[in-house]
Amino acid sequence: MKAILVDDERLALSHLELLLREIGGVEIVGQYQDPRQALEAALAHKPDVVFLDVEMPEISGIEVAEKLQSALPDVRIIFVTAYDEYAVKAFELHALDYILKPPRQERLTKTIQRLMGQRPAAPQLSVRIRSFQSLQIESGPPEASQIVEVRWRTNKAQELFAYLLHHRGKAVRKDVLLDLLWPDVDWKKGFTQLYTTVYQIRKMLTAAGVDVAIKSYEEGYLLDLQQVRLDVDEWESGLRKAPPLTEANLPIHISLLEEYRGDYLADYDYLWAENERQRLRTIWTQHAMQIGDYFVSNRDYMNAIGLYHRIQRIHPYMENIYFSLMQLYEELGDRSSVERQYESLKTMLSTEYDAEPQPEINEWYQAWKEGQAQKLEEHRSN
Repeated sequence: MKAILVDDERLALSHLELLLREIGGVEIVGQYQDPRQALEAALAHKPDVVFLDVEMPEISGIEVAEKLQSALPDVRIIFVTAYDEYAVKAFELHALDYILKPPRQERLTKTIQRLMGQRPAAPQLSVRIRSFQSLQIESGPPEASQIVEVRWRTNKAQELFAYLLHHRGKAVRKDVLLDLLWPDVDWKKGFTQLYTTVYQIRKMLTAAGVDVAIKSYEEGYLLDLQQVRLDVDEWESGLRKAPPLTEANLPIHISLLEEYRGDYLADYDYLWAENERQRLRTIWTQHAMQIGDYFVSNRDYMNAIGLYHRIQRIHPYMENIYFSLMQLYEELGDRSSVERQYESLKTMLSTEYDAEPQPEINEWYQAWKEGQAQKLEEHRSN
């Protein structure tokens, strides 16, 4: 069933798209903030259903619906809006349904079932693979998924699955897998080990209810996630789609920050994962620094300090984090914390790089120390 989504709010479109994809059975052929573009697209794609906001600038959803039904009599209209005063008008236009914002999945599911003429189906299970910090699989209804206990037959099986997941959607040659996992085993025995391990993984995935396919090719294997989601992909997609950082959008950015539960496959010493681990860590750090700078610009020093300490734990060798914390603690008048951060910085640089803090940091710290001494002297004089 083809659908077009129309709403002048991008976040509303994204939320509706997410719900429809989780429910399934709907192919979204377009989503538009400009209703005129949506009209043109509808004439081209001839969708089965249009999810339509009512209150939009320049042209209302009611007017769009009238034009749609005039041009495409069979199209079904579903209004999604915050204003229930339009309900009567919606049904005058023979709209199939009318849903109040923000749409709830349960309510939207009933609408989709009406569209398809289906009786209520069994709850849909959502499967998601986690790779931040550790390799885990969660399954269950979208609103209440739980971690599935996975018993890997061997460490080799877990690493093979992780490696194929790392290269998801791409064929990996068998000889590459042999060199990675069984480098000291003769060729014939190595292939036997590989085939046995792939069989074990497929059996484990089936038992866990994970619809992931390991496809065999003459020269290698390819892991196809199919409908299974991956936390890393969802997280990066969320960052790309995130609106600009403002007070209203801060919760979205904080949520993305929290989704990073730890470094990529951090619980395992997979050397082949290190480049991706560093890449994702850098992306998270840049995003965290953006939020930290936002806190500072709004004089929310306590939240900024908490976030900078978290960055420091993940990136203990970032010199500018120590300096930022020193400056924040100076703003709060916390002398001992300024001194601790400076001494920690000196220890880290000496231990790791046999180096001293940058001149600008030393100059700032010495000026701060002199200022503290002057304040103390003035206090004594008074």
